[in-house]
Amino acid sequence: MQYRKMGKLDVEVSALGFGAMRMPIIGDDSSNIDEEEAIKMIRYAIDNGVNYVDTAWPYHQGESEIVVGKALKDGYREKTYLATKLPIWEVEEKADLDKYLDKQLEKLQVEKIDFYLLHALNAERWQKIKDLDIIEWGKRKKEEGKIEYLGFSFHDNHDVFDEIIEGHDWDFCQIQYNYLDTEYQAGMAGLKKAYDQGTAVVIMEPIRGGWLAQEPPVAAKDLFESENKERTPVEWALHWIWSQKEPGVVLSGMSNMQQLKENLATASESEVGLLSDSEFKMMEKAAEEMRGPITCTRCEYCLPCPEEVNIPENFFKFNQAKLMDKGEKMAEEYFKMDETARASNCVECGQCEPQCPQNLDIIDLLKEVDSYFAEIA
Repeated sequence: MQYRKMGKLDVEVSALGFGAMRMPIIGDDSSNIDEEEAIKMIRYAIDNGVNYVDTAWPYHQGESEIVVGKALKDGYREKTYLATKLPIWEVEEKADLDKYLDKQLEKLQVEKIDFYLLHALNAERWQKIKDLDIIEWGKRKKEEGKIEYLGFSFHDNHDVFDEIIEGHDWDFCQIQYNYLDTEYQAGMAGLKKAYDQGTAVVIMEPIRGGWLAQEPPVAAKDLFESENKERTPVEWALHWIWSQKEPGVVLSGMSNMQQLKENLATASESEVGLLSDSEFKMMEKAAEEMRGPITCTRCEYCLPCPEEVNIPENFFKFNQAKLMDKGEKMAEEYFKMDETARASNCVECGQCEPQCPQNLDIIDLLKEVDSYFAEIA
């Protein structure tokens, strides 16, 4: 395993971090984690050099922290940095801050969280943080020894990122970053700004919710093979990030042991400057061939839907149809889904949209998805 410095912090983290948002599940219910396999994977990762495990209150519909806590028993807690996140959208008053932190400590079965994030900040949530003096509360929790480092994860535009990063002397931040999202949200400019001021940067969505792991469109595949025929899509995506000096730990949400082992092998080869200038330029061109029409990362923050619509799966099938030229195949798969899970079952209640970190107009997009597949069928 290779290790990287975390900004101004006296901390070295593994290049690869274990993201506990996409652990193996039983059936189609993301809350039904395959505990035995998930624990086995987390411990295997730590045994092979991973020293950063990241979870959050809503992951796996509230079950992720519980399983991570179980995985870190038997001496594994002492071998890794633990990160989780305060669900700002759930906080309505100051009393909620201690309530959620204490529940998380209980679920994780720990006395302290190493990296504590204010989760999924945007302009509205940043205002709430200021109104409720949440940063001052975070400082007190550091003094009390309940958290070690205070940071935030981010989903909004670059101007909002600038305001937040300049609004406090943060220990670290977590941003969405991959070779498709260089100008999206915090983007490359935000990454460099945080790095230049000594704020450690955690990278999420390096594979864009699995989108960058699949067989690329022909035009993009030809570009990749022009530089290296042996490197896999995932290796390209990860090395693109690790070749840059600014990122600290790169989180990957791995769903099976094979993915974990492959990512561990890739991480062991990682180093700043591994990719050449020619390869970086090629990937800029490949990115233009890889962007799907809906920027869903399948994070499942929109679930559970009260009507049981599987929002991420609808969007994934639509993206596959449009970008990969699989219209008929995806239409067939769409109509094989349970009727309640299809986009057509949306009743426009609007519960999902405030939860979406990509700020998608989910209701309108579901209508577009259903209309598209209905025309093909």
